[in-house]
Amino acid sequence: MGPPRLLLLLGCLAPLLSPPGAADFSPSLDSDFTFTLPAGRKECFYQPMRKEASLELEYQVLDGAGLDVDFHLLSPKGETLVFDERKSDGVHTVETEEGDYMFCFDNTFSTISEKVIFFELILDNMGEEGQDQEDWKKYVTGTDLLDMKLEDILESINSVKARLSKSVQIQTLLRAFEARDRNIQESNFDRVNFWSMVNLGVMVVVSAVQVYMLKSLFEDKRKSRT
Repeated sequence: MGPPRLLLLLGCLAPLLSPPGAADFSPSLDSDFTFTLPAGRKECFYQPMRKEASLELEYQVLDGAGLDVDFHLLSPKGETLVFDERKSDGVHTVETEEGDYMFCFDNTFSTISEKVIFFELILDNMGEEGQDQEDWKKYVTGTDLLDMKLEDILESINSVKARLSKSVQIQTLLRAFEARDRNIQESNFDRVNFWSMVNLGVMVVVSAVQVYMLKSLFEDKRKSRT
């Protein structure tokens, strides 16, 4: 259970870096987290974005009664871009402007059950990769010795990199689905065991009552003959 411990550490450092109930992410192309949201609580996170970039956010409720949570995504101006009410999962992509985007997971509607939530951030066009491509083009200029242009090699590498990133994303989502299904199966297993014990107890009580009733009937017959 490494990721929840990591979030607990970030939660301890968050008051020093950002407002209460918020965590600040370092610029990253791909990051995912799993954390526990207590009953009656709301947790918010901030993600700094560049202009004309892309922010994709996927989330899933892995465990907890109802497997649902409220989700909010706000722009740097405080405008509500996305609002999901009591959903178990969601995928949202927005074209961004300069500033900090805030997204919140709200479990205040639940007074008893805590929720285990997984979410993944995928950031595109953040500027760093584009700068690397421009550096490559400087070396390509004036090259006539290669049969295959370096631009073509770069495009092939970028295509492979994009496909590998998508594969990693899909594998991460499959692991999240597996964790949620495992939690559901374990919960069903506990329920089956509980009701099986209840049924067994009822059968034992009914059997005892039947034996007692039959025994009392035979005793009444013996008394009437004497």
